[in-house]
Amino acid sequence: MNPAAYVSAWPELRLRDLLLEGPVKPRPYPLSAPRTLYSYVARSAIYHLFRALVARGDGVVLVPSYHHGNEIRAIRAAGAELRFYPVRKNLEPDWEALEKIATPDCRVLFVIHYIGFPQDMEAIDAWRRKRGLVLVEDCALAFLSETHGQSVGSFGDYSIFCLYKSVPVPNGGLLVENGRPLTGVYGMPLRRAGRASVAGRTLELLLEGLRMRHPRAGAGLAAAKRAIGALMDTVRWRRVPIGDSSFDTASADLGMSGLSRRLLRRFDFASVKQRRRQNFTHLAERLAGRATPLRERLDNGACPLFFPILVPDKARAARALRERGIGAVELWNEGDPECAGGRFPETDFLRRHVLELPLHQSLTEAQLDYMADEVARL
Repeated sequence: MNPAAYVSAWPELRLRDLLLEGPVKPRPYPLSAPRTLYSYVARSAIYHLFRALVARGDGVVLVPSYHHGNEIRAIRAAGAELRFYPVRKNLEPDWEALEKIATPDCRVLFVIHYIGFPQDMEAIDAWRRKRGLVLVEDCALAFLSETHGQSVGSFGDYSIFCLYKSVPVPNGGLLVENGRPLTGVYGMPLRRAGRASVAGRTLELLLEGLRMRHPRAGAGLAAAKRAIGALMDTVRWRRVPIGDSSFDTASADLGMSGLSRRLLRRFDFASVKQRRRQNFTHLAERLAGRATPLRERLDNGACPLFFPILVPDKARAARALRERGIGAVELWNEGDPECAGGRFPETDFLRRHVLELPLHQSLTEAQLDYMADEVARL
């Protein structure tokens, strides 16, 4: 493959997706769920969910030690009290520790499905029902994944999704009420996202796709786009970011854009899942004996977000791959300060050593092979 190759961390948005009207595709869960709230980003949906839970008296929350950080900020901003439970190197809860932490005053269990790999929801659901806990599933990294023949997010009383991580939409978080309806959440009026925010991210997605197909030309256009963005910052043209670790209550009432809604009607979600699973298998075969995967096997029903590998020095490995045009992702380098200081050693291990390789539906076999060869070479 051309040494100037580019492998984006984001799936490609094509001009025809924007300009051409096509047949409306079947809508999988959670898009087909009856009671939903479509927010600009998932952390805003988390904020509104926990504000309602706190108001109802369900304000003490069991949360995993392995997390992004913005979801924790949103839960705290909503007024909840957090109790952290350990996550093991296999991405599952430490059940022995969780038993001790789950005191009678705890009211909510917050569970994260990591990188598209579903948790054992039958076991988790049985455990929380025995204790009378509200179950919230964080499916931000697991859109389209299933387990035990059921979509992730459909086991809990409430679930959260981040749509722009899996499909090329400029923004979009989603809260689903499966259980007892919360006062004021479903049907909540949300503000329209600003044009600059939507247009800026849409342009980024278009340029990422162009750069994957035409690396040199795309790199030049991406540089021009960054210059325009810097100019917009200079004149203080306000844009609301996605993909960062911040949380701002001032923008929590922004809704998902109309453009994202239109695009969601056009994607072939069955094909998206199939391609991601095929790409995972292809990378697993190409990297066998050449890299250490975090998960060697793809569970039935899982829709992987990335291909996670273990590396000695995550920052150094990510930098080296990016220099070769590969959009390696350093997922969750830091968590909440309350989890620092060696309190959760296995979570610390994950933060230091897990690096995510792109495997999204827009990648070709040649791009996957190029990435596997560069990983092996490094």
